[in-house]
Amino acid sequence: MKSVTDETFNNDVIIRSETIPVIVDLWAPDCEPCKSLTPILEAAVAKTSGTVELVAVNIDENPQIRQTFQVQSVPTVYAFKEGAVVNGFMGAQGEDAVQEFVNSLMPSEQEKIIDNLLAEGSEESLSEILLAVPDHVEAVTALASIFVDSDRADEALTLLKRIPESSETRRIEALARIGDITEQEIIERLESLLDHVAEDDEARQKFVDLLDVLGSESEQANIFRRKLASKLF
Repeated sequence: MKSVTDETFNNDVIIRSETIPVIVDLWAPDCEPCKSLTPILEAAVAKTSGTVELVAVNIDENPQIRQTFQVQSVPTVYAFKEGAVVNGFMGAQGEDAVQEFVNSLMPSEQEKIIDNLLAEGSEESLSEILLAVPDHVEAVTALASIFVDSDRADEALTLLKRIPESSETRRIEALARIGDITEQEIIERLESLLDHVAEDDEARQKFVDLLDVLGSESEQANIFRRKLASKLF
């Protein structure tokens, strides 16, 4: 079992839990119930065959974590999935209660099937996911990308309406409207549109689409966002 500190908590728990459920065992050296609970947690997690992880935090040595979770007593246990707390308990628990707690974090049969279909990544497998879960974000974005790549822009745009807007959906929508384009061509078009964005709504939309294709992490996109702001304000 890995020991987590104030410095490693974000990587070992928050970010890691976006991939796999993580159970955090908050304990202290002078806590007798902690000494009985930890082996029970370890045994229950071991039965998951790697589908759930367990980490430990010594709250005496990591005051930031203690303060963040306002730990009043130990043992305290939290379960994280997708970067957030989804369950937890305080105090020592028996084997059956702990096993039930751990089992609640394991993927259901449907989730396992969906994960396999996502890994396959074909149009057929993604469509199968959406028959069961019409607003599955990963499947929608992956299938919309396939539609864009196969010149079915209208289908891609319609499909993306099923899920909330994000930087990824905006990027795919922009590609659907613009088509295949290199980064150099994007930069050239952005330069040519700059003088028109203040008065021309269509030019401004094309400009924003091109920025979305570059992506939110692109330094070139950030440069042109500043240029756009100087023209508009």
